[in-house]
Amino acid sequence: MWICSQLGAREHYAIPRAIHKNQRLDYLITDVWIQPQSPITKLPSQTFRKLSDRFHDDLNTANIIDFTTSLINFEISQRLQPRNQWETIINRNLWFQRKVLQKLREITPKLNTQPVLFSYSYTALDLLKYAKSQGWFTILGQIDPGLIEEKIVIEEQNKYPHNTSIWQPAPSKYWSNWQEECSLADKIIVNSTWSSKALQQVGISAEKINIVPLAYEFPKSAQTFKRIYPQSFCSDRPLRVLFLGQVVIRKGIMALLSAAKLLKNEPIEFWIVGSLGIKIPEPIQTLNQVRWFGAVPRSATDKFYQAADIFLFPTFSDGFGLTQLEAQAWKLPIIASRFCGEVVKEELNGLILPKLTPEVIAEALIFCLNHPHKLQTFADNSIQPSEYNLFQLQQHLQRVAYAVI
Repeated sequence: MWICSQLGAREHYAIPRAIHKNQRLDYLITDVWIQPQSPITKLPSQTFRKLSDRFHDDLNTANIIDFTTSLINFEISQRLQPRNQWETIINRNLWFQRKVLQKLREITPKLNTQPVLFSYSYTALDLLKYAKSQGWFTILGQIDPGLIEEKIVIEEQNKYPHNTSIWQPAPSKYWSNWQEECSLADKIIVNSTWSSKALQQVGISAEKINIVPLAYEFPKSAQTFKRIYPQSFCSDRPLRVLFLGQVVIRKGIMALLSAAKLLKNEPIEFWIVGSLGIKIPEPIQTLNQVRWFGAVPRSATDKFYQAADIFLFPTFSDGFGLTQLEAQAWKLPIIASRFCGEVVKEELNGLILPKLTPEVIAEALIFCLNHPHKLQTFADNSIQPSEYNLFQLQQHLQRVAYAVI
């Protein structure tokens, strides 16, 4: 049996859902769980609207332990005492671990067998220590490529000396705690070959690492969705390029915006959807073909995938990139980097960027602009729902030694 600890709605709760389908989930312990009928979903604040996504019907019969009221109080207290981004993240991670640890101690006497404890990275240290003291098998879900990713971002940020980003590196304690998490865990799950290589670069044994791609259940409405491209693109019907996710340097936003500047005379429109983590350079603010939509709830992203012509994912480092699967669900071709999950097959369902430069991105977009029939082919060759569904996730999890589901 498994106990899953999860801060946030990562991967739409895919791992606890997969385990629960096999009737192997003892508890899901999470920060927020909002039933659809909860009055919180009716509150006007965007913060509360986002919380309405913190539920999944697949887990409606599972044992859920949540700290919703406590989380709301915690977030209010953090706003009343302004801190920098990392202080808030670390405080939230520590708050969550304290709450989970308290519950673990309460439920331990009720357990009939020694469970597998699964917890995501950066919120796991105290939980792993407790689990090891009880003789439990422990699995760390590594959400990103770790320290190597930060080094990549620092290098990329140094290319923009005018401080276009509000990103800051993590404190050293953050990384020392993470390395202790990795040491304590019996197994570490990563979502891509790229993440596995990144962890090995900092000394984590390959034998400890299992590659488990993300799972994603395609929306039922997407299964009958038909994508049709025009015979050509023009100013009245431009090529619509979607960027959806955190608008930060790590995701390649500066390279994308520089490419947009190179393509300012082409019938190409860029849709930027996500929370802003950079200061937009003055020359970019005047580009008419770049549209800024800001952060939107998870439930509102489908309309962007449907209306776009291509999904651009020029990330410098991602543990996987769930948005790739979301895009493919709507038969949306992808232009992606090599530093993420291997969803794109070159010239089958999209294009892989050999380098992350504005010129290379622009070249790929010009190819799409001039070959709409290729986009149609890419769309028709989108991945099938069965390739990344919960059953596949279950199969991968069963290969994690001693973690029988």
